[in-house]
Amino acid sequence: MTRAVVLGATGQIGRVAVGALARDGWEVTAVSRGGGRDAGWPEGVRVVRADREDDAALAAAVGDGCDVLVDMVAFGRAHARQLVSLAGRVGSAVVISSVSVYEDDQGRNFDTQAEPDGFPEYPVPVTEKQRTVRPGDASYSTRKAALERDLLAAGDRLPVTLLRAGAIHGPYCRTPRELYFVKRNLDGRRRRVLAYGGASRFHPASVHNIAELIRLAAPRPGTRVLNAVDPEAPTVAEIAAAIDAVMGVETEDVLLDGPPAPGGVGGTPWSVPVPVVCDMTEARRQLGYRPVVRYAESLPETVAFIEERLAGRGWREAYPKMFENYGDLFDYAAEDAWPAARRA
Repeated sequence: MTRAVVLGATGQIGRVAVGALARDGWEVTAVSRGGGRDAGWPEGVRVVRADREDDAALAAAVGDGCDVLVDMVAFGRAHARQLVSLAGRVGSAVVISSVSVYEDDQGRNFDTQAEPDGFPEYPVPVTEKQRTVRPGDASYSTRKAALERDLLAAGDRLPVTLLRAGAIHGPYCRTPRELYFVKRNLDGRRRRVLAYGGASRFHPASVHNIAELIRLAAPRPGTRVLNAVDPEAPTVAEIAAAIDAVMGVETEDVLLDGPPAPGGVGGTPWSVPVPVVCDMTEARRQLGYRPVVRYAESLPETVAFIEERLAGRGWREAYPKMFENYGDLFDYAAEDAWPAARRA
């Protein structure tokens, strides 16, 4: 039996990854700030309470050493240095990054999308060879790029697999994009406006598929960068219809050519003017990866979790980070006024 240490073990990816590694024969130490235990984990999983910002606590969790350290919550240079400092006691690492590090050949990226003509036009699909943003501390994307650069530079001391995840979905997510359609259905909204003709594609990534990539990379030390997304990238209209099917409702789509109307009418957490679709060839080639679930198949547990969390409280209370990231997603007054404004 070999030993794995998982940081961020009670987050949305960590819960599934810990279980996958334990069932695959690893002796797993699950590290989180709260020190909690998921009900689905095998009994042999060891739980440790530690804040990964505390170098001494993290070193104590690693102890005499481990064969692989899996990090769900690493950002920026400081965390890269922290991981590399453990190189003598860690055989290899698997670290979650993001597709947001990519930029197009004109230097446009997720950070420039709010600017006029600022949204990137990525190739379809995006491979791991696509250029990335300049590392720095300015944004989520630049911090992830800095993390990647520093870890890759230390690959001779600490072999690392970097997984560039897409739009992560599954239970326990703090910012579930699916909330947009789940809440609308719960509120009885049977007509929805979708910008860009409902054709936006922002590649989703199931926690189960990411956990499978972690499971495959753990016993195969190496320094590599791999995309981590689902086998398909459904359009926003297809996502909405799939959620409707899970919830047993029927909804009429009103398709809006071009961007959202004033007041954000037609905008969703997936609404992008050009497709963001990633290639998974390298994961198949290097790890023998095969997806374990498709998007629509994974939705029932996601929808059920969101419904349970919303029960008896407002969405801003249930998902404060969602409001912080996207603002008021449910301005029904603006949406109801939009048809008359469009006619005028």
